[in-house]
Amino acid sequence: MAKRSASRDIVSRDQWAAQIAALDGTQSASRSRRTPITVGRIVDAALQLVEAEGFDALTMRRVAAALQATPGALYAHVRDKAQLDDLLIGELCSRVALPVPDATRWRAQAIDVCRQLRDQYLRYPGISRAALEGTPHSLDALRIYEGLLAILLAAGVSPQSAAWVIDGAFQFVGAYSLVWLRRHPGEDADGRVVDRAEVIERFKMLPPDRFPNSVAYARELTSGEGHERFDFTLGQLLRGLTPQADGQPAQQPAPN
Repeated sequence: MAKRSASRDIVSRDQWAAQIAALDGTQSASRSRRTPITVGRIVDAALQLVEAEGFDALTMRRVAAALQATPGALYAHVRDKAQLDDLLIGELCSRVALPVPDATRWRAQAIDVCRQLRDQYLRYPGISRAALEGTPHSLDALRIYEGLLAILLAAGVSPQSAAWVIDGAFQFVGAYSLVWLRRHPGEDADGRVVDRAEVIERFKMLPPDRFPNSVAYARELTSGEGHERFDFTLGQLLRGLTPQADGQPAQQPAPN
């Protein structure tokens, strides 16, 4: 009897196989319970990739790999790379704080908004190229346009002048962000870091008869600390705006 009882405690080969199969099924269920792919997760993974390796490294395949998914899983949420680029710019724009328009500080407010966007672009190397190569269509990007427009209109700037300057400001912020990253630090063809003193010397090596101004003003051509050039150029762009003669804010559109 004891022998028979012991044998009943030993599972058969088929039962053993069934237990293993059940274990495998549990693991499969665990895998299926992974965090689902969403647009938000795709955007987060894409930004992490750009922050670490630059915009040139960004592909749908690389983002899919980071999410341990197939490219097809991404395409179910994001149509293509162009739409992903638009979503990334929209996300960065959503991080920009917009002030309540103040007609006495309109230039400072506009510059601050542009500085915030610049800093977001610089955090993700090369990403501003996405804004330059295509018109952002996200509501978050349009929110920045709306905010800057409100600031300038409150100061009495004409709607057309405000619209054109905002467009120019966006292009400047995007282009500046690309160029700044290439220059800080700059490297020559041999991979050596080129500092300002070296750049000045290179200017001075130019033949004075052909480049008289570049040789004479080499220091001015290479001057500026941090983002001084950014503030100066953007300030000049905004100084070209003239509030309307009566000093009154432009009429706001009536709500629908």
